[in-house]
Amino acid sequence: MIKKLIKWSVFITNIFLIFLNLEAANTSTDESRLSIDRIFASAEFSAQSLNQVIWLPDSSGYLTLENNESSPSLKDIVSYSPEGKREIIVPAESLIPVGESRPIKIDGFSVSYPKKRFLILSNSRRVFHKTFGDYWLYDGGSKEFKKLGSKLEPGSLTVATFSPDGEKVAYVYKNNVYVENLSTSRLVQITADGSEDIFNGNFDYVYEEELFLRSGIRWSPDSRYIAYWQLDATQEPLFQMINNTAALYPQVVSFKYAKPGQPNAACRLGVVSAEGGETLWLKLPGEPDENYVPQMDWTSLPGLIIFQYLNRQQNKITVMTGDSKTGEVTPIFTDSDEAWVEPIPELRWLKPGKEFLWVSERDGWRHIYAVSLADKKVRLLTPGGYDVEEVVGVDEKRGFLYVIASPQNPTQRCLYKVSLDGRGRPELVSPEEQTGTHSYQFSRDCQWAFHTYSRFGVPPVTELIKVNGHQTKRVLVENASLKNKIDRLEKGQASFFRIDIGKGVLLDAWAMLPPDFDAAKKYPVLFYVYGEPWGSTVVDSWSGSRYLWHLMLTQQGYIVMSVDNRGARVPRGRAWRKSIYKQVGILASSDQARAVQEICARFNYVDAARIGVWGWSGGGAMTLNAIFRYPEIYSLGMAVAPVTDQRLYDSIYQERYMSLPQDNPEGYKNGSPLTFAHQLKGHLLIAHGTGDDNVHYQNTEVLINELVRHNKLFTLMSYPNRTHAISEGENTTRHLYSVLTDYLKRNLPAGPTPK
Repeated sequence: MIKKLIKWSVFITNIFLIFLNLEAANTSTDESRLSIDRIFASAEFSAQSLNQVIWLPDSSGYLTLENNESSPSLKDIVSYSPEGKREIIVPAESLIPVGESRPIKIDGFSVSYPKKRFLILSNSRRVFHKTFGDYWLYDGGSKEFKKLGSKLEPGSLTVATFSPDGEKVAYVYKNNVYVENLSTSRLVQITADGSEDIFNGNFDYVYEEELFLRSGIRWSPDSRYIAYWQLDATQEPLFQMINNTAALYPQVVSFKYAKPGQPNAACRLGVVSAEGGETLWLKLPGEPDENYVPQMDWTSLPGLIIFQYLNRQQNKITVMTGDSKTGEVTPIFTDSDEAWVEPIPELRWLKPGKEFLWVSERDGWRHIYAVSLADKKVRLLTPGGYDVEEVVGVDEKRGFLYVIASPQNPTQRCLYKVSLDGRGRPELVSPEEQTGTHSYQFSRDCQWAFHTYSRFGVPPVTELIKVNGHQTKRVLVENASLKNKIDRLEKGQASFFRIDIGKGVLLDAWAMLPPDFDAAKKYPVLFYVYGEPWGSTVVDSWSGSRYLWHLMLTQQGYIVMSVDNRGARVPRGRAWRKSIYKQVGILASSDQARAVQEICARFNYVDAARIGVWGWSGGGAMTLNAIFRYPEIYSLGMAVAPVTDQRLYDSIYQERYMSLPQDNPEGYKNGSPLTFAHQLKGHLLIAHGTGDDNVHYQNTEVLINELVRHNKLFTLMSYPNRTHAISEGENTTRHLYSVLTDYLKRNLPAGPTPK
């Protein structure tokens, strides 16, 4: 009897295991359902994109990187004509150093025409925003291949750049500028005072982070002189982070970092011969640590430099010229705003070198102006009630300016052309049927462009187009396999809409519903937020793994939504964007809360008792402001790498939107989540990398103290030595999203409930 029971038990167990295995097999092979592992632990949903591409100066073709046929891990530099003729210009086999058996790996390249010399970066490493590595010269004529700075410490050069004549390369080594003659290999040290406090030809952290400056070297058109930035960070405070995991004893990471109201690095501009010698300093007005120089270059006029000069409050910017022989400077054009102004990363020129293009909001819209260098006259090129997002092409020969704009729908981006005479309306160039987001990389003659297009939930396609008529010549990246996988996923309805929060304020939003959605039931909603003035979340474009994670949540019974509050960086006019001046975190969180209330009232399938919110960086701050300020609305918040006290972020960003702390103390206090931490009632998860050089882990630690002081319970997930991306190290991204998913499911139950 016992043997029979044992046999029967084994039989039942085997049957049970078979069913379990079948269930597991069904789960693992069900292509319609998403999982954390499918999204974050595999390359199954990775979108392809173009490698680095460079248009040739004469627009006769372009250069790009492609896998070497014999060794796919290596790259060849390949040229294409617009019609598709292909030629390998620099085969990987030609990049073998003397004494070595394997070619170097190409991490990036630049080219000097007509010399056909290539500057190749290899062995690269990132230190904050800087990329250091080895630079090699490949001469397309002589086939010579040699390493630059061969007597300097390997892997320590940065921002190498050709002279216009292709005979020399300038680069930075240990914060000093060097020039190397490519024919003779003669190396000249241009500056000698570089140190941990003095940055020659490159920048400190906040200049890189907020002004997007990397190389601080500018060659004169005749290749005889170099103009360069020098930052003196002696008075700029030192920030330190501790790396507890790299060695037996903790390591301290130190870097200069100015926070709001603290001393900035002092900036000046110098001009020096490429053969070395004394530096001539431009006579910049005002205090060098109370102004910024966000852009500088040479004009086409002999010895004349042009630069932008921005005051610390960032509400006035002046375009000036500087005489490289005398150092005298002359104001050309000034733009100002009661809130803030933004510098132009690169000036584009008309009539060659006589007029430059400027972007301003002086008439209430983000418009393009032409400014005369000689008589300082200003003329509007893009009249009308719409914003220009970006200038992508200047076709002076045919009299057109190509811009990215979206006059009808602020959630989309399209290509328009406008007349350079400032007359007429913008003409749509992007295909009218392709609603979504478009980006372009134009050839110099504006006849050809790389065009990338995507939509919400639809991966990007990149093609080469003939601009006239927007004719597709070749599809370069189709992402067809990825699109097929996305199409097979189980999805509910996704839609864009506007929500009225009162007083005529309409906010753009999107919603993703569960696949088996039943309007007769109520669902929990997770809001994805950013809310800061630098970006937006309600954009009709592909958002990669974040979209897939949101889709996975809808498959598990959640509605996912996102709303752009006032102040978001969208094409809705100056008043919209700058309404948050001196009240970052205050107006935005109020808009978000009112939007949630209106959504609950408008859509009776939204469960007002199950409202969650999550965001990253500025979105992490918005998450905290939401759950702290409006505990009656939000029952759960998940804040990743949040700014908790606005005084702890960097000077350039925070002062741009909030002014200086001493001028706006109440704004800094009331805009910071820390101030309202005592009001927490719901479930709160905070995730942060302890090696975050951007939003320092200090933010989370001061918030922890405040929550503990008020006896508020919360959950903390620290990632040792991870940066702001929380992506470094094996399995990190997968783990983070596993934590977020688990916390959400345990504290904001998924699935519908009866009304």
